[in-house]
Amino acid sequence: MRTFLAVGAAVTLLVPVLPLGPARDALAASLSVACVVTMVVGVVRNRPRRPVAWWLVTAGVGAWVAGDVVWDVELWVLHTDPFPSPADALYLAAYGLLAAGCWQFVRARHEGRDREGLVDSAIVTVGFCLLSWTFLMRPTLAAVDDSVLARVLGAAYPLGDVLLLAFLVRLLTTHGGRSAAFRYLVAGTVTMLVADCAYQLVSLTSDDGGALLTMLWPVSYLFFSAAALHPSMRGLTDREPPAGWAFTRRRLAALTAASLLSPGTLLVQLALGLHLEAWAVASSSVVLFLLVVLRMSGLVRHLQEQAGRLAALARSDALTGLPNRRTSDAELERLRERALREELPLSVGLLDLDRFKTFNDTFGHQAGDRLLVEAGARWQATLATAGGSGALLARWGGEEFLVLLPGHDLAAAAAVLDALRAATPAGQTFSAGVAQLEADEEPGALVRRADGALYAAKAAGRDRVAAAPPPGEDAPRPADPATDRAGARTAPAQPVG
Repeated sequence: MRTFLAVGAAVTLLVPVLPLGPARDALAASLSVACVVTMVVGVVRNRPRRPVAWWLVTAGVGAWVAGDVVWDVELWVLHTDPFPSPADALYLAAYGLLAAGCWQFVRARHEGRDREGLVDSAIVTVGFCLLSWTFLMRPTLAAVDDSVLARVLGAAYPLGDVLLLAFLVRLLTTHGGRSAAFRYLVAGTVTMLVADCAYQLVSLTSDDGGALLTMLWPVSYLFFSAAALHPSMRGLTDREPPAGWAFTRRRLAALTAASLLSPGTLLVQLALGLHLEAWAVASSSVVLFLLVVLRMSGLVRHLQEQAGRLAALARSDALTGLPNRRTSDAELERLRERALREELPLSVGLLDLDRFKTFNDTFGHQAGDRLLVEAGARWQATLATAGGSGALLARWGGEEFLVLLPGHDLAAAAAVLDALRAATPAGQTFSAGVAQLEADEEPGALVRRADGALYAAKAAGRDRVAAAPPPGEDAPRPADPATDRAGARTAPAQPVG
């Protein structure tokens, strides 16, 4: 590949040095045909996973090169310079083929909806379309010396450039990798667009496009050849999930420049005393304004979604998905105020998995994590039926969990905890302490009483629920005789499946 590109670069540099004539054009045409043949070889040899896109691009470059060859034959062999000619049909077909190839890359590289990418592409395309209309299409249509067909056909070239640019920008907004083949492909398309637009602009005022300018097309062919030859072209159509939502400074700068093209065009026309394209500038400004508003709405939506996710992370335990300690503290304060205001009972339970460290040491920390996750899920499901509305299960820390039971007195809360104890997975047990809110008791004091009862349950032999005494009393007591059955769970510990 390097040898071919080096030889091609040398020939490309030699072309503008030669005098204008059939020899120079024949040399350029030979290099162009060799580039197309090389692209075919690259596609066949590298066997891309989705070859349709590459064959469309190859056909597009081939149509462009065929147009060059036909034009050379008309000029140097037939000694005619017709316009329109068969070469024009080939050139215009090349736009469609190249755009279709870019679209195939976009479809292959992107999965699902991408409204932001579409809007960004539309913003750039509308801005470029205004420039193309102002400086290329309208002057071509207004030419008085050409026939109507010639003027319409001449305006079709900048329109083809707009079409190709739209699909190229859409390709650049996809999430796929930026391999060497991707960069060569983009460089070839950009070089072709620059050469075509510059040639059309120069042709409006001169009959000679210039040797240096016409040299850009062989350069674009070399880029396309390099893209097809490079081994990374195999994975150019591979889908890659986005690495995360981001609005880069580079994209912001590009969108800002595109959005300023409408007022910028008007300022240039006013400064140079040119014909004002008032309708074109006004129309494009309206479209760009609406697209920018649509893009801003997308940014706001992303920010809102991120804020929602961050808020959910701040409220939830990362492992179990249950409310975390911060959330349970706030909910306890809210339920306490409601219980005191409405004179309703409120109980708090603290439960702790028995011998969790031994379980971790025996089966590993991953098994311990699975136990916490499955236990939390089963307790949550049981609490939904046994605890009634308003009950909350939260991870308090480590293997400790907090249960808030509004509307439950001490005996009812102990019964709920006993139902949770029966739902504990993998043959494991837990000890629990439960306390009922007393008049004007602070949340911290209530939790401390439940925690004291929890330690009393563990000291009494584990696998039981102990009730905290009212403030001022020291000895926790079993919540219910049925729950005071140390050793009731005798099944050996098993890791969670």
